[in-house]
Amino acid sequence: MTDTPASAPPPDVDDLPDPVVRRRARMRPSMIWLVPIVAALAGALLIVRAYMANGPTIEISFKTAEGLDAGKTEVRYKDVVLGKVKRVEMSEDRSHVVATVGLTSEASSIAVEDTQFWVVRVRADLGGISGFKTLVSGTYIGVNLGTSTESQYEFVGLEDPPILTNDEKGRRFNLKTADLGSLNVGSPVYYLRVPVGRVLGFELDKEGKDVSVIVFIEEPYDTFVKTDTQFWSASGIDLSIDANGFKLDTQSVVTLLAGGVAFQSLPLADPNPKPAADGATFPLYPNQGAALAPRDAVVMPVRMRFFESVRGLTVDGPIDFKGTVLGRITRLDLGFDATRKRFYTEVSADIYPKRMGRAYDEVIADDEGADATEPEILFAHMVERGMRAQLRAGNLITGQLYVALDFPPQAKKADFDAKDRPLRIPTETASLDQIQTRITDIVTKIDQIPFDDIGKRLNSALGNADSLIKRLDGEVAPAATETLREARDTLESARGSLTSADAPIQQDMRRTLIEVERTVRSLRDLSDYLQRHPESLVRGRREAEEPQIQEPAK
Repeated sequence: MTDTPASAPPPDVDDLPDPVVRRRARMRPSMIWLVPIVAALAGALLIVRAYMANGPTIEISFKTAEGLDAGKTEVRYKDVVLGKVKRVEMSEDRSHVVATVGLTSEASSIAVEDTQFWVVRVRADLGGISGFKTLVSGTYIGVNLGTSTESQYEFVGLEDPPILTNDEKGRRFNLKTADLGSLNVGSPVYYLRVPVGRVLGFELDKEGKDVSVIVFIEEPYDTFVKTDTQFWSASGIDLSIDANGFKLDTQSVVTLLAGGVAFQSLPLADPNPKPAADGATFPLYPNQGAALAPRDAVVMPVRMRFFESVRGLTVDGPIDFKGTVLGRITRLDLGFDATRKRFYTEVSADIYPKRMGRAYDEVIADDEGADATEPEILFAHMVERGMRAQLRAGNLITGQLYVALDFPPQAKKADFDAKDRPLRIPTETASLDQIQTRITDIVTKIDQIPFDDIGKRLNSALGNADSLIKRLDGEVAPAATETLREARDTLESARGSLTSADAPIQQDMRRTLIEVERTVRSLRDLSDYLQRHPESLVRGRREAEEPQIQEPAK
């Protein structure tokens, strides 16, 4: 740098050159900044998408954490994933576990107050085995979608799957019965042996006399429930014995364990019955026979009094008339007849006269004065003609009895009032009972025989006989033995006398035989002589011709 002399004059401004102004170029952004900008935009987009994809978070409490795994266990509805378990924690009081579930945005509508959750796993119950596919895919949380519009984010999980889900279509019906039997929640309902529904629940009525059973019939089978449909309990085994032998009837093996209900329309009923309304009430009969029995418009209550034992006679037992079931027993009551000083059984029954069919109309037409609207008058005339009620054995194996209305040939005269209501039908002891009575009398007479005295006397006689035998053995036996010995000696002596060659008997016998031989020979010579001279029988034998008897050669 040089110093300017102080004496030099300052330069003239006008002599200076004009300045040249140059504009500075703008800085352009570098391409390197494009990468982080794109990454930031993508991250923001993912965050927004994740936020929009996630639905609400709910909490479900279960008794145990069995089958629940944080980050793995899914929430499914019809195999569509609606969420996943985020974490599983113990509750503050340690009585249950709480599963925090994150739902998808599409599943936000399931978080309502009547939605139900449960853990789907392999289960074995009376209805069968379910949840097989969880052996491969693992357990998951099932959903029964609610229909409420009120949102809810805390739920209590079910330990078992619900009997009926909200997406199942069908109708519910109420069944009234006096006894639940073996029915339970989940028991199947059958139509023509095809499972078409199940039992949802049951409860006692307010008075505690009947049980209301709620059943659900699935579509399209619910259309088979008509106004004339009859329901009956199909639980267990129905074993009956009739003229055709043993008959075994059951719906399925499941009903033997879990019970069941069956239904069917009445045969020969209304040809065009109306469908039953949803929630309609039907009676539940104990068996198929009672359910499908014909319904009688005319019912005549009667009473019968039996003085013999009615063991084997039960309520609902048949009233038989000539092989036709004319009614059923409704009640059995024990009473006492103060006049006869005997107990009796009052049997109340309902008789259905129309079951006599054409015979009912013919008998009414034959009976003058019989009113068809009052069957008691008709039966009163039949009683006056000798109709009686008898107890008869329906089955000799089980001892079951039934009441038969018949006309015994020697029916006893009975007190009868045709104006009694209910009508009292006189009774008559059956032939089998008469035989039993006679057998009882015989047994009574046998019981009167003094078997104890006879036994004592027989024991005394046997004692005396034993004493006699001992006496004979001690006194008579030795004497008899001696007698037998002497007899044997005598026989030995006689045998020696007969068999010895020098014995006198042998010699006398030899001489006797010689004499006999001579005599026989003389008779032979005489016979020969008479043949030659038969006249000698008259004239006699000549002296010169006297036969010479030759001595036998010795």
